Amino acid sequence: MANDEAVGYGRPPKHRQFKKGRSGNPKGRPKGTRNLATDLEEELSALILVREGAQPKRISKQRAMVKALLAKAIKGDTKAANTVLSIMYRLFEVEEADLSEANLPEEDRAILEAFQRRWLSAATTDSSTDNKSDKP
Repeated sequence: MANDEAVGYGRPPKHRQFKKGRSGNPKGRPKGTRNLATDLEEELSALILVREGAQPKRISKQRAMVKALLAKAIKGDTKAANTVLSIMYRLFEVEEADLSEANLPEEDRAILEAFQRRWLSAATTDSSTDNKSDKP
């Protein structure tokens, strides 16, 4: 047997190798099948008719969703407001403000420190009552 005809791991016999131009998985995913991301992107970019004031406008479904979400947030829906803020933080990479280096007046700094102390003490008392309720 010559070196060209060696059979073993990763070297199947010539008669068992895939033929050129033929798929190794002929019953696999058909060509042109779209994935979820493609379908979602196309659906969100589709235009719909929306009435703003007295004028009808054609806008994308994505833009209509953003407008509806912002309208809910403005009306006081806290879940919508939270969603808008989390999207803003992710998209615009907003960093949290560092209040320790802020140029705040002394009385504002005192108010913030008092709030922080109350908040921390409330958090510790809540966690201690939670731990007591877990014990038999």
